[in-house]
Amino acid sequence: MKITEAIETAQRIERVSDQEIATLPVRSELEISQRFQVGVRSVQEKALELGIMPARYLRNYGTAGLEGQKKLLKARGGIIGAGGLGGWQVELLARMGVGELVVIDYDVFSDNNLNRQLFSRETNLGRSKVDAARERVQAINRGVAFRGVKEALTRDNAVQLLAGCQVICDGLDNLSSRLLLQETASRLKIPLIHGAIGGYYGQVLTIFPGDPGLENLYPINQDQIQEQWSEQEMGNPAATPAMVASWQVQETIKIILGQGEPLRNRLLFFDARQGLIETINLIAE
Repeated sequence: MKITEAIETAQRIERVSDQEIATLPVRSELEISQRFQVGVRSVQEKALELGIMPARYLRNYGTAGLEGQKKLLKARGGIIGAGGLGGWQVELLARMGVGELVVIDYDVFSDNNLNRQLFSRETNLGRSKVDAARERVQAINRGVAFRGVKEALTRDNAVQLLAGCQVICDGLDNLSSRLLLQETASRLKIPLIHGAIGGYYGQVLTIFPGDPGLENLYPINQDQIQEQWSEQEMGNPAATPAMVASWQVQETIKIILGQGEPLRNRLLFFDARQGLIETINLIAE
């Protein structure tokens, strides 16, 4: 039996609203991968080519559809930092089915990560954040290729590490690294999804090459840079990073799918304490 026949035999019909959709159950997806000695992503892609939605992505159907899911599986996203912001970015992008994730973080888990970092546990304190992220992705979606880099992002390695990505997510916690990341994204001619938190406050901005971006938000004079002032002074409660990261992932998916309007030159700012969300135009009209 060929892989195509195996997929067609294993398909199931599920009803979504008033539509009947052919799906491939996860157990069948994994069994076919093992039987034919091919990657899970190859099985997922073959199913989509046949008009069959992998059942794990069925709830993506209303927004992405079959063609959109193909785009997601072929996409490569970069995530810099695998902590408070980056952990949620990894989780959500893997569940959406972004086919390849490049995750860069040199750090290990410490005690104070337990209040907010998704992959942090009492049993893995002192362990690499990248290794924990890799295990998590393998546990939830073996169709996602994970490339982990246990290094700091520098001027010497940034372009090489992120080449081939369609979009980059900022999961950093200091301004100098964010400025380097923006410079790198501009050199690679790809969008950067910036996110930052401080206490109950969060912000998200999508920066395309050529946009002023962070220059509109922070002092760029190196002598004036305050690296982590908002997080140090206001703290890092559990929910704020998850909220910001969710917005960043939504921006990433929109860009990959070519849907909606990105937050380009528009800063999304929220105050969770007061329940306020607003977008601020960063370029005068």
